[in-house]
Amino acid sequence: MDCAKKSFFPLGNFIISFIILASCFVYLLTTWQSPTFNPFYPLQKPSNCSSLSNFTKVELQRDELDMELEKSSNANKTVIIAVVNKAYVEQTTGSEMTMFDLFLESFWLGEDTRHLLDHLLVVAVDQTAYDRCKFKRLHCYKLATDGLDFAGEKTYMSEDFIKLMWRRTLFLLDVLKLGYNFIFTDTDIMWVRNPFPSLMKAEYKDEDLHASVDVYFGDKDTRCQKFVNTGFYYIKSNNKTIALFDKWYSMKDNSTGKKEQDVFADLMLEGFVNRLNMSVRFLDNNQFSGFCHDSKDVGLVKTVHANCCPHINAKLRDLTAVLRDWKRYKKVVSHRPSLARNNVTSNVALNFTWTGHHGCQKSWHM
Repeated sequence: MDCAKKSFFPLGNFIISFIILASCFVYLLTTWQSPTFNPFYPLQKPSNCSSLSNFTKVELQRDELDMELEKSSNANKTVIIAVVNKAYVEQTTGSEMTMFDLFLESFWLGEDTRHLLDHLLVVAVDQTAYDRCKFKRLHCYKLATDGLDFAGEKTYMSEDFIKLMWRRTLFLLDVLKLGYNFIFTDTDIMWVRNPFPSLMKAEYKDEDLHASVDVYFGDKDTRCQKFVNTGFYYIKSNNKTIALFDKWYSMKDNSTGKKEQDVFADLMLEGFVNRLNMSVRFLDNNQFSGFCHDSKDVGLVKTVHANCCPHINAKLRDLTAVLRDWKRYKKVVSHRPSLARNNVTSNVALNFTWTGHHGCQKSWHM
């Protein structure tokens, strides 16, 4: 009996010690991994592990803006961007639609424009605008405004209007830095035809910027620089355009009393764009028209901008008339297919006239 006790306990102690040591060894191997290989995971490949690690880091660094841009852009990393606030998404007294509704309606009524909503990123500067955008099931991004209140109507050239325009410029600089090309469009613009075929023609492949103007003299005429309109333009992301926007935004605090559009025009007139070796094309008013100058050829027009108009109510009234005119034009053409076949499109040939922009004309005297 004594002999059994003497032989059993040393053996038992040895077995227990071995189990403890083995457990510790297994724990260390399964919890510690070299940067390249873990022997307990034979299917793991060093290169895949490294790639996975890098991928994770990239994912962590991507912010919400980058992800929204990726979702809304096309294969060429091009996106349509519009900025909205509460005043543009809520109905005003006496109006049946909001400005935002009217803007979206134009994509529905336009030629080859409905699918473009898939590439529209709506940038909201307040919670109401963001909520309305999400309700419409669009691509939406809530822009941080540093405590500034951009919800109400920002009357043309008011202090808040100018602040909002500069905040918009900074945001668009961020988009360029993320490597995205974009069309920026005000929401007081009706998209009646898809503008991309015109902007993407082979003859314009080297253009860095396609800018709309209130007064058009020619696509390369420098007299257009004074009348450039930042409510609609197409710009590519590259070192030159990023440098332009950097310089543009840097002039914000030295441009008291000027809106960002005026400062942009000054940069062009002073030759800064030329020093960057940028190529700029100015957009023909017959295709990219506005209330400053109506298109003389309804068969060519792509967009109609309620420029030269200071108040939302007036814009709503006159843009509603634009869509009514557009539907009237489409009805005429649908009943006379020979016009389209023979490329008869001018206003005179079609006996077509745009309704006068009476609301906007009167709003200057309010």
